[in-house]
Amino acid sequence: MKKTDYKKMYEKIFKILGDLTPLRIDCGQLCEGACCKGDDETGMLLFPHEESDLEIRYTAADERLAICDGTCDRSKRPLSCRIFPFFPTIDDKGKVYVELDYRGRFICPMIEHYDKMNFNPAFLKAVKKVGKILVKDEECREFLHMRTGEIDFYHDVIIKD
Repeated sequence: MKKTDYKKMYEKIFKILGDLTPLRIDCGQLCEGACCKGDDETGMLLFPHEESDLEIRYTAADERLAICDGTCDRSKRPLSCRIFPFFPTIDDKGKVYVELDYRGRFICPMIEHYDKMNFNPAFLKAVKKVGKILVKDEECREFLHMRTGEIDFYHDVIIKD
């Protein structure tokens, strides 16, 4: 089995995403950049083998969180930051979908008001393409599977109630 060159994989992923954003405007204007102000509870999860120049903290599950004070170099943002508030989810057969990341409901007004948003279709297409790359790697596929379960839980318990 061929070993994944994670550095090249993330370079390719970041190139696909480029400067695309969920909206054609700076969505940080809607929430004063809430997703860029992480702490021990609200940092952004790093994907498997993803490197970051940001401060790194660990969760109880020993996952890495990137913490930012809102002033990072945008070209060095982790993948979770680049795709938020969306996430590439997968089904049991490994098919990739792009869903709102309901785990961020309390910090991102786009999730609460998704039906009023005019999301950038090029961004959504890029996130799906990224998901198709990630799912090819066993560790990344497992990471996507775990996050998909969390997102589904938040959707079912929090959003539908």
